[in-house]
Amino acid sequence: MRYENVCLETISHSLPEQIVTSAEIESRLAPLYARLRLPEGRLELMTGIAERRFWPLGDPPSRMSVETAEKAIRISGIDRQQIGALLHGSVCRDFLEPATACGVHHRLGLPDRCAVYDVSNACLGLLNGVVQVANMIELGQIRAGVVVGTENGRDLVEATIAHLNADETLSRQDVKAAFASLTIGSGSAAILLCDRKLSRTGNRLLGGAMRTSSEHCRLCQGGRDETSGAQLQLLMWTDSEKLMREGVAVARDTFDEFLAEMDWTAGDIQKTFCHQVGRAHRRLLFETLGLDERIDYSTVEYLGNTGAAALPMTTAIGIENGRLHQNDRVALLGIGSGINVIMLGVEWQRSLVD
Repeated sequence: MRYENVCLETISHSLPEQIVTSAEIESRLAPLYARLRLPEGRLELMTGIAERRFWPLGDPPSRMSVETAEKAIRISGIDRQQIGALLHGSVCRDFLEPATACGVHHRLGLPDRCAVYDVSNACLGLLNGVVQVANMIELGQIRAGVVVGTENGRDLVEATIAHLNADETLSRQDVKAAFASLTIGSGSAAILLCDRKLSRTGNRLLGGAMRTSSEHCRLCQGGRDETSGAQLQLLMWTDSEKLMREGVAVARDTFDEFLAEMDWTAGDIQKTFCHQVGRAHRRLLFETLGLDERIDYSTVEYLGNTGAAALPMTTAIGIENGRLHQNDRVALLGIGSGINVIMLGVEWQRSLVD
């Protein structure tokens, strides 16, 4: 896919105030660690994640999505009457129905001719939303659109800790399948895209490639477990090692298509932003793609895995910290369970920040 008329105008983010360290999580797992004789410090050692953040208990995703999207609109300077689409792309939503995007759209005061809906695709929801909004702009259907999402890992982490401590039949192998759940954090991100004639930045979204390998859809599964009757418990089970290997394999094939579509070589890429999983995943990904890790910007060490918000949120933080410069060729490398991969190429010109 290629675009001629789409600009990635602004990317904004919001972070929770509460910081929870990996050491704190392990301290709460003391009964499990003692029973299975697990060494302390393994959570950070294996993932590289020292801490993550959580929103206040009971905080609906839409509240921060409104704030983060409002920030992206304000920074862009684009009249909100020009916005023709509002997509909510995080795993976390307020309700099954209506779409969380409806409440966000209402509180933002966007036009009633907006396309308004949720996009759900594990850790790729926001990137899927970017592709859909870009398509609408390229087709001339809309002039600008916003993709936003807010993830809150608190419920999953709390439920996982409770389950691991309560079930004394669990083995080390069982614990391994729940391990990825303890890496989840919280955050919010919003991306505003517009027609290049509206743009003040000239940050062209050039195009990209996408690929799926759905035979691996059972390697990571999570949600409300309704098999126990009235007792609903939010849990997630992940074959982390196989998911990493298979995900990187799909990324390798997608990367070849991506370079061909962009008419780039790997050496043409100056900066990358990726989905934030952990240290081992990042190392294997860059080795496999033949990229230098030094061109990447990472937040996983202090934010953990923030789901669909991870890649755009990390990009926003990188922009605020002066990571991007004029004429940088930027690759956004998204990998999500399913397995799905989206890679997008951006030619950067100018950063708009608060």
